[in-house]
Amino acid sequence: MKKLLSFLFLLGLTFNLSAQIRTDLRLPELNGYKVLKCDFHIHTVFSDGLVWPTVRVDEAYREGLDVIAISDHIEYRPHKDDIKASFNRSYDIAEKYAKGKGVTVIKGSEITRSMPPGHSNALFLSNCDSLDTPNYMDAFRAAKKQKAFIFWNHPGWDAQQPDTTLWWKEHSELFDGGYMHGIEVVNGNDYSPEAHQWCLDKKLTMLGNTDIHAPIQADYDFAKGEHRPMTLVFVRDNSVQGIREALENRRTVVYFQDKIVGEEGYVKELFENSIEILSVDKSEKNVRIVLRNKTDLPFKLKKTAHDINLVYFREYEIKPHGTHAINIKLNNGVKSGNVNFEVTNLLVKPNIGMQYNYPL
Repeated sequence: MKKLLSFLFLLGLTFNLSAQIRTDLRLPELNGYKVLKCDFHIHTVFSDGLVWPTVRVDEAYREGLDVIAISDHIEYRPHKDDIKASFNRSYDIAEKYAKGKGVTVIKGSEITRSMPPGHSNALFLSNCDSLDTPNYMDAFRAAKKQKAFIFWNHPGWDAQQPDTTLWWKEHSELFDGGYMHGIEVVNGNDYSPEAHQWCLDKKLTMLGNTDIHAPIQADYDFAKGEHRPMTLVFVRDNSVQGIREALENRRTVVYFQDKIVGEEGYVKELFENSIEILSVDKSEKNVRIVLRNKTDLPFKLKKTAHDINLVYFREYEIKPHGTHAINIKLNNGVKSGNVNFEVTNLLVKPNIGMQYNYPL
């Protein structure tokens, strides 16, 4: 019996240790900025989530996240008969548990209203309880008084906008009044091209989050290579103030499935810092370019309009940490020109990939 108990203890210890192995997403730095992997929209049992706040910290650590925001609903708490607490309590538990684990926890809440204006997250709050008010504008005013960073959640959610994704007059009032600083371009695995365009037009910060309620592995099959969506934030330092400063200045892109969504400048720099040219061999009639991908991101290239005397394949995929050769045939005495591609999984406009050219 003692041997059996010892075996079960060691087995449990092994499972516990393996559960805490961190998998880091390897990415390049951008022009001196450090890249933080963030999820600013998650739920616990203190609203309609199914896990304790400490579980969210452990999930974030295992999946290589640097920052999470506990954003439990203000208006919707289906477990309130069993869990009676301040709206600050889920953050307090998670923040205390996260100390020393390399995960920063941001205090936030979700203002949960029907459309319009729908749901919004307020981050960097000092007191979540003050948002508990019948009038939605009073909740936004309370968040603004605390200098919160506020973003519109899942604008195309079919439960609230089943046929079209609209920008309502109430959103103009929030935007014009300084109550909207960003929009979720990705929620779970749902990408909103309308939100992408609004962010570009109105200079709003792009965010991508899980909006997770169940245990994370219920929604994402990590064994098959799936990953949670996240917001990549380019910070000068990884303090809470540094994260806020980056969000306020729109230094973000969104990573979901195998795609990056963002403003072209940041997306292009991310791509250029990810790819290393190992060699360029040029002869009278051929050029061979060998590339190496230094990151965990794939890059999918599709040939666009070009000089017809430069002959190369239509499509390429540069796999994570892989090398790839691009062979260009030079016809009719051509000596130079541009190799032109669309990087189809780097979206810089709604459903449009980044244009890229390489001069020979």
